[in-house]
Amino acid sequence: MELFEEKFKASMISNVPLLNRITHFIIRRKGKQMRPMFVFLVAKMVSKGSVNDKTYRGASCIELIHTATLVHDDVVDDSNRRRGFFSINALWKNKIAVLVGDFLLSKGMLLSIDNDDFDILKLISTAVREMSEGELLQIEKARQLDITEAIYFEIIRQKTATLIAACCGIGAASVNAVSEEVEIMRKFGQTIGIAFQIKDDLFDYSDAKIGKPTGIDIKEQKMTLPLIHVLNNCTTKEKKWLINSVKNHNKDKKRVKEVIAFVKENGGIEYTIDKMNTYHKEALTLLDTYPESEYKKSLIAMVNYVIEREI
Repeated sequence: MELFEEKFKASMISNVPLLNRITHFIIRRKGKQMRPMFVFLVAKMVSKGSVNDKTYRGASCIELIHTATLVHDDVVDDSNRRRGFFSINALWKNKIAVLVGDFLLSKGMLLSIDNDDFDILKLISTAVREMSEGELLQIEKARQLDITEAIYFEIIRQKTATLIAACCGIGAASVNAVSEEVEIMRKFGQTIGIAFQIKDDLFDYSDAKIGKPTGIDIKEQKMTLPLIHVLNNCTTKEKKWLINSVKNHNKDKKRVKEVIAFVKENGGIEYTIDKMNTYHKEALTLLDTYPESEYKKSLIAMVNYVIEREI
């Protein structure tokens, strides 16, 4: 990871001093870097221990694209904070933030093109397309509040899981795995990504200090699995009250607390945890054919962390 950080830093260099100041700010405030870790661990498990320059390029490419989407997300959400620090748009305004996101996106694409890593480029480009589609599908459905469970899973598959799927597919592709194996690892990443997002949605109903207030999804009219399940299993009168609460009273703290309490009392949390555990088991099953190794052990630890994390 230390060597990766050096290469990642180098991949961001520009001739524009302002850009270099901003990318330096981004690097200093890096997150958990789970996505590059997935690239390296999958590559090592599949190849029985070896990585190469292509693996480092794939990990850098993923991190550039992921960072670009976060910068753009903060503009879209009008968010002033990211990982406890000021966001790019809070410090340098929206116009610069959008351009920085575009710069990072193009840097990621060029890193693959310049090295003829077209298999990596295809995996990344598919992920970017699906992330955009997932966001737009969520916005469309949030206006109507008619999200079924199937649509919810399609949204989170595209919005969150597709990038983790790309990480795992890239890890395998970088060490010349056959296309069937790349697809299995992509599926593994997608399954983990879905479990990761379900866990994230559960935080909205938890009392833990996670850096965002409880009920934020309800305030933003995001229909997540605990609420969808309860909506599908309550009386017509209760459903009317829930939809009215999310649609017209989502800024009322007392009403949001009542919605959270209702979801908890009516089995929304237990049902969601069950679904998350199903995806967790499915992901681990996809690793069964691989021999035991320290890399496989670390991948399993990462999978377990996804659903056990407290933040």
